[in-house]
Amino acid sequence: MPFIASVSKIDLPYKIAQQEAKEQARAMFAENFPQVDRLIRAFDNTEIVTRNFCEPLSYYTTPNTFEERNDEYLQMALKWSVKAIEDCIARANIDKLDITDILFVSTTGLATPSIDALIINQMRLNPHINRMPIFGLGCGGGVSGMAKANALARANPDAVVLLVAVELCSLTLLRNDYSKSNFIGSSLFSDGIAACIIKGDNQTGDKRIKYQASSSKLYYDSLEVMGWDFKDTGFKVLFSKDIPTFINEHVKEDIDRFLTGQGLEISDIKNFIFHPGGKKVLDAYTDALGVEGDFLQKTRSVMNNYGNMSSVTVLYVLEKFMNEGFEDGHGLMMAMGPGFSSEMVLLKMCN
Repeated sequence: MPFIASVSKIDLPYKIAQQEAKEQARAMFAENFPQVDRLIRAFDNTEIVTRNFCEPLSYYTTPNTFEERNDEYLQMALKWSVKAIEDCIARANIDKLDITDILFVSTTGLATPSIDALIINQMRLNPHINRMPIFGLGCGGGVSGMAKANALARANPDAVVLLVAVELCSLTLLRNDYSKSNFIGSSLFSDGIAACIIKGDNQTGDKRIKYQASSSKLYYDSLEVMGWDFKDTGFKVLFSKDIPTFINEHVKEDIDRFLTGQGLEISDIKNFIFHPGGKKVLDAYTDALGVEGDFLQKTRSVMNNYGNMSSVTVLYVLEKFMNEGFEDGHGLMMAMGPGFSSEMVLLKMCN
């Protein structure tokens, strides 16, 4: 089976305290948003302490166009992707020319040629690398990308697959959007970049974390639950207050069905590598799954220290497990995304 050889993440230069972001949001929205005093409490209810930003707070107060923000996305995505990849290559103890495949996951900026092409060009990777840019999976993209990377490595036991996820959510903030969704989004979302090396079974390396199986599900008639509405001014965030309810109603049954297909049950999962969509989402997972103890401690810690970085966040959680330790047994990666959809990856983890 394929295995995860290394994971790296980026601590961006601007680590912003949630209370500082709260005051900035109040200043930005107060004049044109009559509900600001009531909704500003959302910042205090997130359990987020600090957030990862690619720009200083002052950047978000100055007028700019969608074109300017997207240009910034291109520059920042390339710069920090290269840094994450270099760290990941070093951790995996491979040569950059060993990489056979590259998957690039993002939903917060537009690029053609896609960012993976820019990475190959700048880093002088093998020009014959198999490329797979993935756009539009939102918060589910990290787990989906992991599943697809492992599928490539499973098909080719000699593969060395590079998975890169970049989300610069802060650059999508619309200063003149006074919707509740935009306001709540400004209390949750932040920026992150992560890279992973997944190797085929013929490759050597640290085989402590092996891929077992994956699952994807798109829920019918739920397209309005989460996503973007594309406007002249940029990406307008859409998400429903019903997301925690949706999780409560579906996630336990979906996980049980997936695990049953692998001859397992929820009690066999020792490591829960979940995307922290927010406090209410984590509470919904806790209520729905009924697992004893603080099984989402590492997930919650990433949310506390970084915020919701969309697809990238779950890879920060995985990196935390790899660096700080895990229990022998199975691990379950999970995230919910636009569509509304769910993504799962089952891992076998052994120290």
